[in-house]
Amino acid sequence: MNEVKKVKKRGLHSLYAKDPVHADEAVFGRTSHHVTRRGFLSGLKSLSVLLGAEIVYGQFMPAGLIPAAFAQTDNPFTIEGKDGLVVLNDRPVNAETPAHLLDDAVTPASRFFVRNNGIVPESPDPKTWTLTIEGESAAQSRTFTLDELKAQFKHYTYQLTLECGGNGRAEFSPAATGNQWTTGAVGCPSWTGVRLKDILNAVGVKDDAVYIGYYGDDQHLSRTPGKAAISRGVPMSKAMEDESLIAWAMNDAPLPLMNGYPLRLVFGGWPASTSGKWLKKIVIRNQIHDGAKMLGKAYRTPCKPVAPGTKVADEDMCIIEAMPVKSLITYPQSGTAHALSSPLEVRGHAWCGSTSVEKVFTSIDFGQTWQQAKLTRPKNRHAWQHFKTTVTFPQAGYYEVWAKAEDTNGRAQPMVLPGWNPKGYLNNACHRIAVSVTA
Repeated sequence: MNEVKKVKKRGLHSLYAKDPVHADEAVFGRTSHHVTRRGFLSGLKSLSVLLGAEIVYGQFMPAGLIPAAFAQTDNPFTIEGKDGLVVLNDRPVNAETPAHLLDDAVTPASRFFVRNNGIVPESPDPKTWTLTIEGESAAQSRTFTLDELKAQFKHYTYQLTLECGGNGRAEFSPAATGNQWTTGAVGCPSWTGVRLKDILNAVGVKDDAVYIGYYGDDQHLSRTPGKAAISRGVPMSKAMEDESLIAWAMNDAPLPLMNGYPLRLVFGGWPASTSGKWLKKIVIRNQIHDGAKMLGKAYRTPCKPVAPGTKVADEDMCIIEAMPVKSLITYPQSGTAHALSSPLEVRGHAWCGSTSVEKVFTSIDFGQTWQQAKLTRPKNRHAWQHFKTTVTFPQAGYYEVWAKAEDTNGRAQPMVLPGWNPKGYLNNACHRIAVSVTA
């Protein structure tokens, strides 16, 4: 793995997170504290100079909004078996995929994001790998080898969307601590394995069971023996879904090491942190699992909405379950140049954690008007859906193409940012890309 050189610098997201209006002044030459970008003609001219084109529909551009052309993070980092990912942290290794590299209908293993909490196991041996099922609500304790899992239980393959609960954290203001994911901590590969419910039923589940928890073979960063890097879980209702898998393959090949080789859980539509990697043990619990990163504020949001920057007591935080409706523009790449004389094809994916996506819309005037895109049905539950449309531009200049998805319950993405929370989870704001239209 290439050496990662950390350079301390104040980026646009950090600058804008503290005070968007003052950031506008600092970056774009603002002189008045009382005038927003929307009504500040000279500021729009400054932006246009930097962008190299007039901002068409600039009068609708929200104050404190970082232009999509400046918000890109194409800083390649090499991880074995991965292609084009951008590093966010090197201890543990965490890396996301630029949106334009997620254009495939089925996410290639080389483009699937990396989210680790501890130290990755070295050279796991599938021949000696075992999985133990136990717990106070298990009728018995049983241990399976990987070969026994494959031989004794029926195999299933599903395309399932996994997304980090903190995907989009970089946009929150006030800023939240943690990996500053932008849009690329998501993917939808094909997974093969056995249904978790088949294993649980074979072992036996007592009537008082309410949750399962997992333990993996990754080490805590401190290397303290017996200390788990992460040990999360899901309610029994999620564990017993048909699509909840114990998987050994991604896209008909062994799991990549960084994504859990040789065995992992996959819970489509829920925070990826519930899908434990390097799976060694599952516990059937008679209470909500209390493993590492299940308590406090980890993977929780305020049970009731709070004002930005509010301190929230641990007991007022609720566990994240299904992920919200969301979309991602994967073509064209943000920053592309396009000729005015021809329509522009726009495509991408949309998904949600509990139902399916009903509609996707795009806008080129900062959300003033929307047009509906063509949308496919999901391959199976918890798979993302693909959308496609064409847009035409009225004149040359700078544009932003925004995408907004709506699920079958009528819940739609917010235009800019959803409710603030202390850990920066569940940002499902409209995705946007920059397009420079030339005459």
